Amino acid sequence: MTHPTDIRAFLDRPLTIGGRIVENRLFLAPMAGFTHVAFRQLVDEFGGCGLLFTEMCSAKALPSENSAVSQVFRWRTAELPRLVCQIFGAEPETMAAAARRVEAEGFFGVDINFGCSVAAICKQHAGAALLKTPEKAVAIVRAVREAVCLPVFVKFRTGWTDDPDSAVELARRFEDAGADALVFHPRVSPDRRSRPPKWAYIGRVKRAVDIPVFGNGEVFDAGDVSRMFSDTGCDGISIGRIALARPWVFAEWTGGFFPDAGIYHQGAHRMLDLLVCHYEPVVAIRRFKKWAVFFTAGFKYGHRFSAVIRTAKDIAGMKEAIDEVFGCCQEMTARPNMNLFR
Repeated sequence: MTHPTDIRAFLDRPLTIGGRIVENRLFLAPMAGFTHVAFRQLVDEFGGCGLLFTEMCSAKALPSENSAVSQVFRWRTAELPRLVCQIFGAEPETMAAAARRVEAEGFFGVDINFGCSVAAICKQHAGAALLKTPEKAVAIVRAVREAVCLPVFVKFRTGWTDDPDSAVELARRFEDAGADALVFHPRVSPDRRSRPPKWAYIGRVKRAVDIPVFGNGEVFDAGDVSRMFSDTGCDGISIGRIALARPWVFAEWTGGFFPDAGIYHQGAHRMLDLLVCHYEPVVAIRRFKKWAVFFTAGFKYGHRFSAVIRTAKDIAGMKEAIDEVFGCCQEMTARPNMNLFR
């Protein structure tokens, strides 16, 4: 097993993306329903995250979206220098207009979503559905690149068939169209985590292009970080579900932060407080319950803990549930419960 200090040596190297410097190589992956402004603030308070990514934002809505009331297109001014806005849409002109709004607001970068395979997104011919029409996907990247000067990221999957050659060709075409960095999730689009990602494909994509490539998919501990770097040669790692389970993981892996026994209790209360700060109570409770399933994935009896939290009806009841679940020491597992990580 690689020593933690060696992991930090990998991660704590600055990287230039689109002419802008990023302080480390560990990013928060965009996750619909989760990487909202409250969760990003929690991650930021622990520190160690190179770049933060928003939830998916609709390109159609973005040009006129009111950030004061939007559920997804909102942020803190302090995070903008390290915040990337992920957009989804089906038309080059629509995506370009959304990217211009993102740039005008002062974000670090814009991320084009070609990775989401949820039916509601694919039915709009957006997300991973665009991998079926490579010409259009490339046209979208080119239109966004021509519309803005800020760094352009592309998040994509292997495709709709298990063909790494196709993924490699797409990566080259995205680079030629003006992408500054790629975030690659090596699963076929219909596969909703039923099979492990094929990390070897990340290495093939990395060797095919000259821009930074970030690996994504089932990185759950420091050993996974080490293996992904050594096996693929990727430039950095984008992590999702493990960040929901342990929002301090960026600080752990990049800065030597060592959480104590009370971190889950404190973290749960802080997450609820931040949600209440940024959203109406009904929305705050709904988002907390959704997050709590992942937050308890590292507990031996995570299903039972999640059930307790789901019974809360208001903020006071939620605080009582948090104290009941996290107020005493609970037995942890070596790896997250994948049934809770679905």
